[in-house]
Amino acid sequence: MSTLLEGDLQMTLPPAASGRKFDGNAHGLSHCMKAVDFIVELTDKVLFVELKDPENPAALAARSEAFITEFRAGQLDNDLKTKFRDSWLYEYAQGRINKPITYLVLMGASTLSDAELLARTDALKRQIPIEGPNNQPWKMPLLTGCAVLNIAAWNKALPDFPISRVSV
Repeated sequence: MSTLLEGDLQMTLPPAASGRKFDGNAHGLSHCMKAVDFIVELTDKVLFVELKDPENPAALAARSEAFITEFRAGQLDNDLKTKFRDSWLYEYAQGRINKPITYLVLMGASTLSDAELLARTDALKRQIPIEGPNNQPWKMPLLTGCAVLNIAAWNKALPDFPISRVSV
């Protein structure tokens, strides 16, 4: 099993999956395109994964609280949308969009409720948009699913891709 690491969070991949770090200098266009943290390829789909970790032990407490407040208010939705769209465009232009894509956002914030995570998921689906004009399916879907999860919800919904803290 391999792992992907971002700050204090690591994701363990099952044997049938391959993953790569995508943000930073990995794609070479960080001056003009945003990127999700990881792209994970499975036999039947691709996961775009974005990690946000306000509870990272190295984070300042005041900044962590402000970040969670901004998240709850929807102030991060535009950034999360742009990370997906730019990553999708990059992969499309590279000829790698050949499987359904699921976009997963992990919020390393244990204080977020299921209702708050669902509200942010619904908002992100509208921002991307997961549905086409008049809420009809796209002829060529941008993605098949989208979810915003905290660590507990992630590990419950995706037990084959456990997230854990490195510092624990």
